[in-house]
Amino acid sequence: MAIIIISVFALSLLPGCTDEESTGSELNVVTSTSHLEQLVQRIGGDRVDVINIVPPASHPGDFDASPGDIRKLADADLFLWHNWPGELYVPGLLESADNPDLTVIAIMVEGSWMTPPVQQQAADLVTAALSQVDNQNSAAYEETAEAYKLAVQAEESEIRTKLAGADVSGVNVISAGWQAGLLGWAGFNIVGTYGLPVAPTLADIENLVKLGRETGVTLVVDNLHDNPDAGLPIAAELDCARVVLLNFPGVDAETKTWEGAVNRNIDLLIEALSE
Repeated sequence: MAIIIISVFALSLLPGCTDEESTGSELNVVTSTSHLEQLVQRIGGDRVDVINIVPPASHPGDFDASPGDIRKLADADLFLWHNWPGELYVPGLLESADNPDLTVIAIMVEGSWMTPPVQQQAADLVTAALSQVDNQNSAAYEETAEAYKLAVQAEESEIRTKLAGADVSGVNVISAGWQAGLLGWAGFNIVGTYGLPVAPTLADIENLVKLGRETGVTLVVDNLHDNPDAGLPIAAELDCARVVLLNFPGVDAETKTWEGAVNRNIDLLIEALSE
């Protein structure tokens, strides 16, 4: 089994072709999260058959692999994961799958995967990974990746227009740590965070309420995929708006793509500010 780590720093070091060329059949890809799944679908198109492991509404750190997941990897050509600290199930899963023909690649990008910059970088890394095991179709992967990155750029422009109309830079926020990256990119003023790596204690909540009163916090943001009600007592004490955002696409039909998921988040934030 070939285990490869790909990061934005190592992308230029990838060889042009290391595995056998495609025979024309679909490349069997397994992904650890719906972020990677939707990228493989967008970039690979009908050249790939992709199966995801961790359900979109779940947190990778709470996931336990099943015999069915072992079978998925036993028949796969490529497994993509993030190499996040919470993906503790992966080494055992790979060992149980016992697939000597499986190529394992970690797609490592710093920052929130809900933001356009990370989507751009991840698209390049996923393209490199697909080309690594299917060099015959590398030109096609690169073409669809460029189209996807253009779509991300267009979406970013539309989102920036929405945010400018809401004047979010003056909004003080207390946020779940998993959502801080998106909120920071969007321009909100984050005065405090909670939930990384564990749920806030009673003392944490008391301190955040005090901070929120001192700084005039008007919005509390929770993360659907990890302790989604953690910010509820903070918002109640501050008597302010609260929203629960997505950290992964695919929770429902409308959020299956990155565009759908990020727009759901942005719309929820803007709606909260207008209440």
